[in-house]
Amino acid sequence: MPKVKTHSRAKKTFKVGGNGQIKRFMAFKSHLLTKKSTKRKRSLRGSTLVHEANLNLVKRMLGMR
Repeated sequence: MPKVKTHSRAKKTFKVGGNGQIKRFMAFKSHLLTKKSTKRKRSLRGSTLVHEANLNLVKRMLGMR
């Protein structure tokens, strides 16, 4: 049986929590920040969980499936 390779970008982007949930950082915070409000940029600072619709895809990229 061949080994499952991990997606190189995915292992740097996503973090797996202790209970199996996968954390991700929010998008839209890399450039063109002058037109975005301070409130919007502040809310994009934190991390959030991967949505359940994308969970199987991310787990496959991380070699968890």
